[in-house]
Amino acid sequence: MARFLLGLLIGIIAVPLCVFAYFKWGKVPVAVNDPPFPQERLITAGPLSARIDRELVKNPPIQPNEENFLSGAHIYADQCAVCHGFHGKPSVVGTHEFPTAPALWEKHRRGDVVGVSDDPPGETYWKVINGIRLTGMPAYKDVLNDTQAWQVSLLLANADKPLPPSVVSILNGETTTQSPMGPVPVGPAQK
Repeated sequence: MARFLLGLLIGIIAVPLCVFAYFKWGKVPVAVNDPPFPQERLITAGPLSARIDRELVKNPPIQPNEENFLSGAHIYADQCAVCHGFHGKPSVVGTHEFPTAPALWEKHRRGDVVGVSDDPPGETYWKVINGIRLTGMPAYKDVLNDTQAWQVSLLLANADKPLPPSVVSILNGETTTQSPMGPVPVGPAQK
């Protein structure tokens, strides 16, 4: 019985005290260049996937057409390319984030998937609107309105398909990023 009480005491007091001491005085990996925290991907990936699955919008309110792709390309060039790069031009900023920002216009190492084209548009929309903690992915809820968030999400969902030449030239970084609808807002989104 004494051993049980000693083990319980150690488990309730000593283990949390050691964890606290590690976080207070240890070398916790918090810098971008540090190796990942033990089990970091396991701890964050599961809850993220569960939340996205629970809140996923399955039917986009707009259609994947040239007009929406063109607007999405302007938004992408203005808001996303700094971290995710252009087609054939990886981002210098995105490669120095932890985790590295995915190159959204490059094929995966295996297969024909380009960027996040294998994700449903609603998943990309969720990530655009809400952002992702501990990744550098900001929330655009107060920057883009719903239509704009869907336009860029549908564009990315179709990254593995042929796109209109006007869209491709924007995604190659060849043309101005000024949207025909005017500049993308930087303040609170207009709903």
